[in-house]
Amino acid sequence: MTRRSGVRDVIAYNWPQYAAGLATAAVFAALSGRLPYPLRTMARAGSAAAVGLLASATVASWLVYDRSEMYDYDWLDTLLPQTPSVHLVVGTGLDEASAPLAARWPASRQITVDLYDPAVMTEGSVRRARRRVPPPPHALPGRPDALPVRRSGVDAVFLIFAAHELRQAEDRERLFGECARVLRPGGRLVLVEHLRDSPNTAVFGPGAWHFLPRAEWLRLAAHAGLRPAAEHRIAGLVTALAFTRGPA
Repeated sequence: MTRRSGVRDVIAYNWPQYAAGLATAAVFAALSGRLPYPLRTMARAGSAAAVGLLASATVASWLVYDRSEMYDYDWLDTLLPQTPSVHLVVGTGLDEASAPLAARWPASRQITVDLYDPAVMTEGSVRRARRRVPPPPHALPGRPDALPVRRSGVDAVFLIFAAHELRQAEDRERLFGECARVLRPGGRLVLVEHLRDSPNTAVFGPGAWHFLPRAEWLRLAAHAGLRPAAEHRIAGLVTALAFTRGPA
């Protein structure tokens, strides 16, 4: 069976943020009845804003993870010119891509690398997600600067909701450099992420600052010698970018 997150899992991974938002709304609502008119209006507005933000983030997560094309992976047809004979899936704590990709391409040899480092990836949501969805038993340990794959060894590399967990720019640069190293000429890196853009900011509010802007992903690819090849938008909130390695 393919394990996939839905909105209930998103809430489970991020329950402290939900608890903090509800507590904030409750505090503002409780204070509103004891404050003079101008402050009372502000407190009620703050309570409504907190509830509204939680609601919009939950609905957005439901649309992406429960209702969109995200997990059928048919959108890969627009990003990859052909089925890879060997592909690499890189995870940073929560790997929900390797199983469906293996099922999609049973004749393609899959390599799975787990970069999770609790000393670096300190987000509580990642720890909780990892406890609920442990890495596949065949996953190889790796580092952003050392993927255990030979040079020009794969046709495609997949970073699906993974690369943003590397919060230091230097680590992201090293990872993209390694992805370029292991790709064969003409191979593609497929990056799937929420972007720090207007639609995501509108529904996730300050939480969108956990995402990275498009310019950063383009910078990382260019720094590694990769160029944009294709793009696909999922549910208006998730962006899949394909970068290609040119001829040697």
